[in-house]
Amino acid sequence: MISPVSRRLLFVHAHPDDESITTGASIARYAAEGAEVVVVTCTLGEEGEVMPGLSELEGLRAHAADQLGGYRVTELRAACAALGVSRHRYLGGTGRWRDSGMAGTPSASHPRAFTAGSAEEQAGQLAELLDEFRPQVVVTYDAFGGYGHPDHIRAHEITMAAAPRAQSVERVFHTVTSRSAVRAGLAALRAGAPAFDVPEDDELPTTPDEEITTVLDVAAYLPAKLAALRAHATQLAVADGAVPYFALTNAIAQPILAKDCFVLAHGLAEGASDDLFGGL
Repeated sequence: MISPVSRRLLFVHAHPDDESITTGASIARYAAEGAEVVVVTCTLGEEGEVMPGLSELEGLRAHAADQLGGYRVTELRAACAALGVSRHRYLGGTGRWRDSGMAGTPSASHPRAFTAGSAEEQAGQLAELLDEFRPQVVVTYDAFGGYGHPDHIRAHEITMAAAPRAQSVERVFHTVTSRSAVRAGLAALRAGAPAFDVPEDDELPTTPDEEITTVLDVAAYLPAKLAALRAHATQLAVADGAVPYFALTNAIAQPILAKDCFVLAHGLAEGASDDLFGGL
């Protein structure tokens, strides 16, 4: 079995804030347990919006000064510090790939757009990082990218092209959200008085519980996740409570759950039901 001091875990995310929203508590857990945690971010999130309370930063957006990506670099640095991340890299170097925006938008045709680039080149860049850091476990999105964003889907594609072939990698997981847990969280939010709109049960993307292979108890690491989320102040707002939640610029509340869920996509399942490294 791999000793705690030699465990190495690499996360592949599309934009700054994705690491905190989807896997923040898991990152904090393994970092606290002594694993070497590496986060790879594929773009600077240049096409992001800005929360209404920060209207003075509206001029940073892509349609104006186009400086939001640089601003978000500082947010991501603070979020990684809150989570205890020991290593962070941008795919291909800082600014090599640009946020593609949603499908069909003008940003998707930008010369540096992540989805307009060569998937083979990008997989090669990720392979170089895998060779450098030699993780036993890699985490990224499922084939739908969690919610369909083209950059998330491309991150999935290049990870699945590179990670299973890497010499050190023994498991690859897709980060997903439990359907039953989200419904329970939304019900609890409705019972309170949230400052943002609470969506219908099936409005948020989720995964049926029977498809989930790995469930991590991350309740003890929610404070670190909340701190990391707050670092991404241009993109979201966080509220504490019996069920903490956050809202993006769409002003829709999303519960912050005490368990992180994954689907094993590559490697042996034995021991992996409640630990990404279990049985290795």
